[in-house]
Amino acid sequence: MAKQQQQQVMVPAAWGIRCSFQSIVAFLIGTLVVATIYLRQTNEHVFEYWTTHESSSGLTSRCNLFSGKWVYDNKSYPLYKERECTFMSDQLACEKFGRKDLNYQFLRWQPHQCDLPRFNATALLERLRNKRLVFVGDSLNRNQWVSMVCLVDSAIPPAFKSILNNGSMNIFKATEYNATIEFYWSPLLVESNSDDPVNHTLPDRIVRVQAIEKHARHWTDADILIFNTYLWWRKRQMKVLWGNFERPEDGIYKAVMLPRVYEMALQTWGQWLEVHVNRNKTQLFFMSMSPTHKKADKWGGIIGDNCYGETEPVLKEGYVGDGASPRMMRVVESVLGELKTRGLNIQVINITQLSDYRKEAHPSIYRKHWETITQEQLLNPKNYSDCIHWCLPGVPDVWNELLYSYILQL
Repeated sequence: MAKQQQQQVMVPAAWGIRCSFQSIVAFLIGTLVVATIYLRQTNEHVFEYWTTHESSSGLTSRCNLFSGKWVYDNKSYPLYKERECTFMSDQLACEKFGRKDLNYQFLRWQPHQCDLPRFNATALLERLRNKRLVFVGDSLNRNQWVSMVCLVDSAIPPAFKSILNNGSMNIFKATEYNATIEFYWSPLLVESNSDDPVNHTLPDRIVRVQAIEKHARHWTDADILIFNTYLWWRKRQMKVLWGNFERPEDGIYKAVMLPRVYEMALQTWGQWLEVHVNRNKTQLFFMSMSPTHKKADKWGGIIGDNCYGETEPVLKEGYVGDGASPRMMRVVESVLGELKTRGLNIQVINITQLSDYRKEAHPSIYRKHWETITQEQLLNPKNYSDCIHWCLPGVPDVWNELLYSYILQL
């Protein structure tokens, strides 16, 4: 009888333990769901900010150019032929290197409330007469520079155009207009040990967040400046040098976490612009982050896959992948906001959302490979696919159409 009573007492206790465990699990799941929703809304808020803050004049005050959708248009696109661009880069010439599905060339960005101005190479060159337009940043800004060169190429006779590659500076010159479209390699904007335009892939990246003069003297007097920097900052932390690279043993090194180190570099960049740029002459632009497409499960694909084999864009409007960093977007927003309060206006060209849809538009394996592809890689092409840069003709042409719409208002 006593044993039976003991069992009757123990049963409710076990039940209580199970209930407590289930309650804890339910609480944790609920917390996770709330956190996920919060982060998603936070990310969407950042994207929304970057797609709704516009300039106060002309077309861009009447229409949000960054909110729209991609539509198939094989009548007016592409804006140029890959094989006809005199200065096409083999890194971006996907058709030349074997890509057969070419629909990525025929998609046009359609804003919801208006149409983008049709790109007119002659009109742009007239705006650039006797001027310098300079892209400053990393290989994605170079991607955009090649696009811009291809966009104007056919409007200039062969005898009146040239390209000069001089270290970090690449200069396309339209002699008839005395105009240049240039690219300056400076992947972190401030000085770093990755500043060599060829040998810059290093295991231990070091940045001088307070030094920019070495780069800035090459572009400060330009008439139109287009900056970007994001790709090279995708680390948990960065080693910062207080000192110089000529005598590295005398310097002080400190590992600084992101996004703080990114903010420090952008503040140095902004302070240089504030003091040295002629505001009556130079127009300033900042390209938002170009997203990568390295995780196919983010758009409903197979875990472990990436952009390799993709032939269609993401169709879900408002799609936000994980190829861009909302934290770093907020840093840019903050730094540019502070500069604006001090009278320096830098127009953001928001390419992030519209590019996020275009998972199929990267070179993948269809490009020149500077290193020998191993047999193991050949058996698994996704392992050497480029899901960062963009095929041309393609997405960067739209970035330049957006830029063109602002230049028309200058």
